[in-house]
Amino acid sequence: MNVAGDAADETTDKSSPPLRDVATLFLKLGVISFGGPAAHIALMREEAVRRRKWVSDEQFLDLLGASNLIPGPTATELAIYLGYVRSGWRGLVLGGALFVLPAMLMTLGVAWAYVRYGSLPQALWILGGIKPVMIAIIVMALWGLCKSAAKDVLLGTIGLAALALYLFRFSPILVLFGGGVMALLARQAPRWWRAAGKALVLVGLGAPSVAAQAVGSPAGYGLGILFLNFVKIGCVVYGSGYVLLSFLRTDFVDRLHWLTDQQLIDAVAVGQFTPGPVFTTATFIGYLVGGTPGAVAATVGIFLPSFVFVAIAYPFLGWLRRSAATGALLDGVNVAALGLMAAVSWELGRTAIIDWFSAALAVVTLAVLLRYKINSAWLVAGGALAGVGRHLLN
Repeated sequence: MNVAGDAADETTDKSSPPLRDVATLFLKLGVISFGGPAAHIALMREEAVRRRKWVSDEQFLDLLGASNLIPGPTATELAIYLGYVRSGWRGLVLGGALFVLPAMLMTLGVAWAYVRYGSLPQALWILGGIKPVMIAIIVMALWGLCKSAAKDVLLGTIGLAALALYLFRFSPILVLFGGGVMALLARQAPRWWRAAGKALVLVGLGAPSVAAQAVGSPAGYGLGILFLNFVKIGCVVYGSGYVLLSFLRTDFVDRLHWLTDQQLIDAVAVGQFTPGPVFTTATFIGYLVGGTPGAVAATVGIFLPSFVFVAIAYPFLGWLRRSAATGALLDGVNVAALGLMAAVSWELGRTAIIDWFSAALAVVTLAVLLRYKINSAWLVAGGALAGVGRHLLN
């Protein structure tokens, strides 16, 4: 399957301008995408596959697998890929930028309030209504994607193994590549070595991350130093926000001494309760150490590598799927990614569904999704209103 070609064919008969489609969708998703990467992926799948039919489930999985193979925030890179599929290079830039922009602006406002008043706004009760809704949306997305990804017993087993390994705290990147290698060896063992040289193309995409490790900086603040440190982080970080946290602490607390541990924890908390990518934690940190210019520099720095990596990787996607060997590798990565998504969803569900109210919200949302093809934005808004209502009644 040629992902680029097939997807492009599907979009040529749409009546609305493709670039406007990209702008409308990702600006909306940037506003409503609470709940972390798993929730973002679920929302993108519902919008781009189910409602707008830009790509099929199989094509969506290929784009998700490619996003997992390169460093940086997976959901943002998926938005960049989908923008590219729908509207070429301009869609690539616009899709990623508009998905990030709402979270950046919200985080900037929270950072301003934090510096002015010395604490975070108390709006967590809103999340009490949104989180259970997002868990239901994720479950529905997983169900639909798994039917496409788990094509046989082998891939289903790899997915379950990925789920278990994540819960036992194995590195997500090792689980992803391990799933791909297992599928490759099982299907192409006699000739797997034929694809080894070509597979190095993907490994080569990580080469900039090795060079980025060399970026150093003195202890004194400088806008260029801030920007380069976040470019480095954007080049080397795989995995969840917890991986991001370790990089941030090493650079900004231990080495540069620009932040305290409490400020770092508050920064990550802001990234969690604002919509959009968790990597907008960079916006908060940039504002704390350098005001608005620092916030802009940090945000551009951490997301810039994702645009570059996607632009480099996209031309290889059709070849990846057409090759039997690399297609098997991609199938393994795809199903392992869904296993990781399921494991993260389980952990999120344990923290989001904690009482009868949150359980009822999740069940009602799931029932609505099973019965109707409703826009997820209305479900998120309904969850927020339910959270507000409960707070007022208490």
